[in-house]
Amino acid sequence: MDIFSKHSIFGGKSFNFAFFMQRVFIYLSILLVFFLSSCNEFAKVQKSKDYDYKLTKADEYYSKKKYKYAQQLFEELFPVYKGTVKFEDLYYKYAYCFYYDGFYKEAENLFRGYLEVFPNSNKAEEVDFMRAYCFYKQSPKLELEQVNTTKAIGMMQSFINTHPGSEKVKEAAEIIDKCRAKLELKEYRGAQLYYNLSEFRAAAIAFSNLLNNYPESTSGDLYKLMVVKSYFKFAKMSIVTKQEERFEKVITECQDFADRYPESILLKEAETYSTQSQNQIKAIKNEQITSSSQQ
Repeated sequence: MDIFSKHSIFGGKSFNFAFFMQRVFIYLSILLVFFLSSCNEFAKVQKSKDYDYKLTKADEYYSKKKYKYAQQLFEELFPVYKGTVKFEDLYYKYAYCFYYDGFYKEAENLFRGYLEVFPNSNKAEEVDFMRAYCFYKQSPKLELEQVNTTKAIGMMQSFINTHPGSEKVKEAAEIIDKCRAKLELKEYRGAQLYYNLSEFRAAAIAFSNLLNNYPESTSGDLYKLMVVKSYFKFAKMSIVTKQEERFEKVITECQDFADRYPESILLKEAETYSTQSQNQIKAIKNEQITSSSQQ
């Protein structure tokens, strides 16, 4: 008796490995036969000269979510039905085949083409949204360039402006918010990287730009605190002749913090940098007085 018959992994009953493999083989054989028969059926459809039949089969494949087969047939039928009443529906489904299969760039191009060919279609609003949505679907990981994220924002805003009464306006606005949050996070990480690398002047500028770009951000007080901290560290690292001017900059930024975020829990921390900067300026002036009296 081998290990498979002595020990059970299915509710205490002995496991017949040979029987199990036989069932797997039968199952895979059935799948292979089904796949080959599907391929043979599709090949016959492709060879058919009955275009209405091919269009019917393309619609059938589309309804069964076999988008690769549908897309190939729709493409072959393009020149046949172009200019006919059936062309609009064919074009519409052809574009969606690419979308459903994850080819968002190609789908966006086709949705755009659809709007150019059928600007007055009753599906124009839907297709206009889908074109913008394709850019959103192409938005890459945070580490990569966010060109498509920016395009998605612009396209969704254009959709809202063009179709202010659409049911999709709310979803479009939500997508804009998601895209902006993504861009904000990417910009924040870039600014934080400058800070971590001790590039404090660059960090201060980057955090200032971040705050200007996203003035309504819920993290605005944090960004402003990082501006203060970055300028303070930059002043500390500066040569003596530049320090007074740069500590004054820290004090100015602290005052701006208090004006913008008087209720922030981070205000006390910002004020400590103001106090330290004032003390540093006093020390520098005392040193200057001492040096002058010794001369």
